Amino acid sequence: MILDFKLKNMEKQIIKSLTDNFESCANKTKNGIEFWFARDLQNLLGYAEWRNFLNSISKAKTACEISGSNVSDHFVDVNKMVKLGSGSEREVEDIMLTRYACYLIA
Repeated sequence: MILDFKLKNMEKQIIKSLTDNFESCANKTKNGIEFWFARDLQNLLGYAEWRNFLNSISKAKTACEISGSNVSDHFVDVNKMVKLGSGSEREVEDIMLTRYACYLIA
């Protein structure tokens, strides 16, 4: 009985931590539209390689299309600059995701 309570409490803490991490990565456009960068979500979900994460994104786009939603409303290809270890910057591909897109990927 006590073990069940402790396990349920741990599960709640894990879910809260994951939710807090997810929400802390949220961004907003100039128009106030909420979005997440796919590369941030990649890290949150534990994907080590971008190419592997792109497979999940591809499946999520298919699910989005099957649901009758417009894929381009939820998955927007962008390029952004990231800092390298040397201090210089490099442009990388990324995707702006709506909350619904993140749900489909997860």
